[in-house]
Amino acid sequence: MDRILIIDDNPAIGEALSLLLELDGHAPLCCTSAQQALDTLEQEEIALVIQDMNFSADTTSGEEGRALFHALRAKQPDLPVMLLTAWTDLAMAVELVKAGAADYLGKPWDDQKLRLTVNTLLELSRLRRQERARRYHQENRLSQLSRFDLCGMQLHSPAMIALLETAIRVAASDLPVLITGPNGAGKERIADILQANSPLRDKPFIKVNVGAMPPELMEAELFGAEAGAFTGATKTRLGRFEAADGGTLFLDEMGNLPLSGQVKLLRVLQTGEFERLGSHQTRRVRVRVISATNADLPSAISAGTFREDLYYRLNVVQLALPPLAERPEEVLPLAEHFLAGRAQLSDGARHALAAHSWPGNVRELENAIARAALLCRGGTIEQSDLALEPPPPPPANAPTDLDEQAITEALAKHGGVMARAARALGISRQQLYRRMEKLEMAR
Repeated sequence: MDRILIIDDNPAIGEALSLLLELDGHAPLCCTSAQQALDTLEQEEIALVIQDMNFSADTTSGEEGRALFHALRAKQPDLPVMLLTAWTDLAMAVELVKAGAADYLGKPWDDQKLRLTVNTLLELSRLRRQERARRYHQENRLSQLSRFDLCGMQLHSPAMIALLETAIRVAASDLPVLITGPNGAGKERIADILQANSPLRDKPFIKVNVGAMPPELMEAELFGAEAGAFTGATKTRLGRFEAADGGTLFLDEMGNLPLSGQVKLLRVLQTGEFERLGSHQTRRVRVRVISATNADLPSAISAGTFREDLYYRLNVVQLALPPLAERPEEVLPLAEHFLAGRAQLSDGARHALAAHSWPGNVRELENAIARAALLCRGGTIEQSDLALEPPPPPPANAPTDLDEQAITEALAKHGGVMARAARALGISRQQLYRRMEKLEMAR
């Protein structure tokens, strides 16, 4: 139940408003003077204020309302204040809306419009409180993560913060980790963070892109080969497992490892033992394995191209990296990070970056920014410099009317001020009210 403070020197006004607000389950409190209202604000938790502009007989300047509004804002800057105005102080009300008042309604008011406005402002106030709480919680989580080596990774989305929190906890163990996610999303960076925060941080850290190796050389690369083991092997080759002994081996694009290599890898994970190609001598290593793939390994298991027992050995802990399209909060901060002050983004460029779907993920964004920074003129990147594919047009049957989401976002962006939200949406306040009534918003 929301407490709503009504401030009007006419008790009949307060009573009429109270009856109206009680219809929606609110708890109105009435004051007839500015001082009484300020005292009440000290004692009660108020969700919304509805205030008149004049409190003395024969006063129509609105100066008393202005003074009270600023006094209320000084005590509680985030408290939504709605003004009740007569035609004589309308200009003053408009001025106060520009100064931060939530909205204004003229006397005599329209009951339905007043209820709609009150409920909308209360809902927006709740959303703002929730957003502040979310940001506070996120800042605390970021503060905790900042104590660790994040290898320069930029964190701006809840999904990535949660993933890094898990990664930091996992880093302290020697368990195998499987990092999944699309190409260009940043899987190698996650592997770097695991290594940088592990007890093995000062030990060898060997990276192998399995997907870039010719299949016929893959086993030799991983496990080594004796001279003469195959054509062209003129000297003994040290494998990546031996090079990583005592440290960490990062196997990128694990889905491309052939079945013969999978058998040997499974054995190393189980026993630490292997043989070089062309040798019968068993060697032992102690290596932590971090692997990554963009492949659907469960489907590969069903198709018989990936061993199920190896999958479960590698997938003791899985870190699923979402594509950039699922963390849109990161696009503009990442773009600014990649620019590093070399240029600035125009509004058009920002809009294009935010609207793009980024099928190539972070790598595509970094490349787009590098190219645009090189080609732009005057130190400002325009939309054309980014050379991004335009977003697809909306379906032919897409609705043209404003929907509830668009209205809610506009109201939230403009602090619940109806006039500003209406301007941003390209309609009048009256049109906005009618549209909200039609959608039965904030009832």
